[in-house]
Amino acid sequence: MKKLWLIFAQTATIGLAVWFVLTLVAPQWLPRPVADVVTVRQAPADASAPVVTPDSYHDAARRAMPAVVNIYTAKDVKTRSHPLLNDPFFKRFFDDRFGGDDTQRTSSLGSGVIVSDRGYIVTNNHVVESADEIEVALADGRTAEAKIIGSDPDTDIAVIKIDLGKLPTLTFADVNAMQVGDVVLAIGNPFGVGQTVTMGIVSALGRSQLGINTFENFIQTDAAINPGNSGGALVDTHGSLVGINTAIYSRSGGSLGIGFAIPATTVRQVMDAIIKDGGVTRGWLGIEAQDVTPELAASFKLPEARGALIAGIVRAGPADAAGMRPGDILLGINGHPVKDSSDMLNQIAGLKPESEVPMEVFRAGKGQKVNVKIGKRPRLSGR
Repeated sequence: MKKLWLIFAQTATIGLAVWFVLTLVAPQWLPRPVADVVTVRQAPADASAPVVTPDSYHDAARRAMPAVVNIYTAKDVKTRSHPLLNDPFFKRFFDDRFGGDDTQRTSSLGSGVIVSDRGYIVTNNHVVESADEIEVALADGRTAEAKIIGSDPDTDIAVIKIDLGKLPTLTFADVNAMQVGDVVLAIGNPFGVGQTVTMGIVSALGRSQLGINTFENFIQTDAAINPGNSGGALVDTHGSLVGINTAIYSRSGGSLGIGFAIPATTVRQVMDAIIKDGGVTRGWLGIEAQDVTPELAASFKLPEARGALIAGIVRAGPADAAGMRPGDILLGINGHPVKDSSDMLNQIAGLKPESEVPMEVFRAGKGQKVNVKIGKRPRLSGR
């Protein structure tokens, strides 16, 4: 028994000695404890897989830029002399050497869009208003003198014409299909540095009551628009015309990411009328209106705050002849609901003078139907 124990002890000692040697010399030969295994599935590397990169809008810019022009205008502006120069004694003393009123030559710049290969260019009215000279510079380096075909101050749109051949043009986009968030490009001549493209999105549609134009239905964008961009193009990612850049909201005179463009639908309507008739004829109702606030709606017992409250009526005007009176709330025009006073103004302007149109008014707590013979909107003096 003692001999067996001795053999076991020797064997255990030798085994420990071998394990110790292996741990020092060749630990990889020793068995390892089994651990939990997490299987991760990895997609095989594919050299042909497409690499995702930011979109480029060079195709849209390439299509649109040739049709966007720079417009340079010049006009004579009379400056008033100092009142002291009109004093007879002063004039006699200085022998009229200072003269009277002075005339200065001023210049300005803007942008425009070629919309016809016949040379018609759409721009803003304020770009070419009262200009004595208008020069157009094309992207291909050509220049030409332009003449004013007509203008519409109420929408700030003007049409000018040049006599050149082989002119590039822009196609009109379907503005009704546009949505907030769509990418747009603004093309123009900001600060006179040369043709420039900026990118943004459609920030809002149908902006109105901004006090910029009489008729407002602006596309708002955050694409950088600066002085000199006026009259330039706002295009979609296909290079089609979405609108004409016309104004910015700014406290410093530079872009703050709030720009406004006249929709291509309005541009087309006004442009066609100017080219065909030399001006725009709009419908007229002869009322002074204001928005219906929730407080006004409650006081008139109107179920919802919408429509246009008639605050005043032009004597012998279309509304007066139809029996409308102050205090009526205009809710519908020719079957179309009226959202507010601005919407009412735009709807009336789109009606043909002399046409008879049914309208819905809210009076004394209930709705009534009124037929109105639309008049012709008078042209405001000085416009």
